[in-house]
Amino acid sequence: MATKQLKPITPGQRHRIAPVFDEVTAKKPLKSLTKGIDKSGGRNNNGRITMRRRGGGHKRRIRVIDFKRNKIGIPARVQTIEYDPNRTARIALLAYVDGEKRYILAPNKLQVGDTVISSETAAPEIGNAMPLKSMPLGTVIHNIEMQPGKGGQLCRSAGTAAQLVAKEGKLATVKLPSGEVRMVPSACFATIGSTSNPDHFNTTVGKAGRSRWLGRRPKVRGVAMNPVDHPMGGGEGKASGGHPRSPWGQAAKGKKTRNRKKLSSKFIVRRRKSKKA
Repeated sequence: MATKQLKPITPGQRHRIAPVFDEVTAKKPLKSLTKGIDKSGGRNNNGRITMRRRGGGHKRRIRVIDFKRNKIGIPARVQTIEYDPNRTARIALLAYVDGEKRYILAPNKLQVGDTVISSETAAPEIGNAMPLKSMPLGTVIHNIEMQPGKGGQLCRSAGTAAQLVAKEGKLATVKLPSGEVRMVPSACFATIGSTSNPDHFNTTVGKAGRSRWLGRRPKVRGVAMNPVDHPMGGGEGKASGGHPRSPWGQAAKGKKTRNRKKLSSKFIVRRRKSKKA
């Protein structure tokens, strides 16, 4: 899982750093585990833009991913490692001994032919899923649940991983890639290892057209707009724009906007923006 520098035979390739798909072993997904997707272009049911800079892009099919890993005690063999256009990490197709097949997020260094299992008594080996209370301290994990049975929500993008740093009663303490340290119910499941495709963040798009293929439309700076369009717009000549603001007037670039009364604050031991010890 590396990257490659292309020969600059076109302007778009001059700064392009492309991913290498050496670990991918299948060209097409399993049809029974895919479904269509309706694109909204960032519009809501009234046709108004509620998410800016979305639209277009190549047609895709959703791969149904098992984030819950709830086939307890049934071993599975890794059949393929596949590319998923909907996420940065690779996915792995598991064939369970009872005949069922499911996609999971592929951990780094998981290979075709490996056996994985989801169990409270599983060995802490790459690809196995188990509750946090059953893991040894210091274990590197990904696809972490925040509520038991809800499915993994944390550490799902390429190359990310958290570390289990403490267990006390019904809560376990996890250090996330952002530097945040937070408590999670110890009954929550997580998968051993880090996610695949760690070199994803070393790639460069190379040209604007490739962003359009990914469904991303152009971004216009607030200072380049008119006053009616943005709080930082307007002015004579190249005005600086004043205080950094979002289009809706919320302070940006440093001012803390998190609600102090937010219920989840009690589970955060150290915020991601605090100075690391």
